[in-house]
Amino acid sequence: MDSARYGITNPSEPVLHELPDILCGDSMIPVRVVIRKAEDGVWRGRILFGPGEPADALSTAEVFCAPSEPELWRAVWDLRTHHLQHLFRSLTE
Repeated sequence: MDSARYGITNPSEPVLHELPDILCGDSMIPVRVVIRKAEDGVWRGRILFGPGEPADALSTAEVFCAPSEPELWRAVWDLRTHHLQHLFRSLTE
């Protein structure tokens, strides 16, 4: 998998990426992931649910950690819709 950071020179700057929406109940929920390279060299990411500014969205902790950006993306894409739905419900219940 190729890097998703085309044209970005500082990997420690968090980058927001859109993922496919999920259906929860009767609502379609926007899903995004924020990834960054931490000071320790590990790539980290968290999931955001809902529209709008990242500061206003429901968010997980940095649940993704990987030694490289492609490995982090493999972990993100390995999540199935039902995992994202459970994560969303855990933040709203």
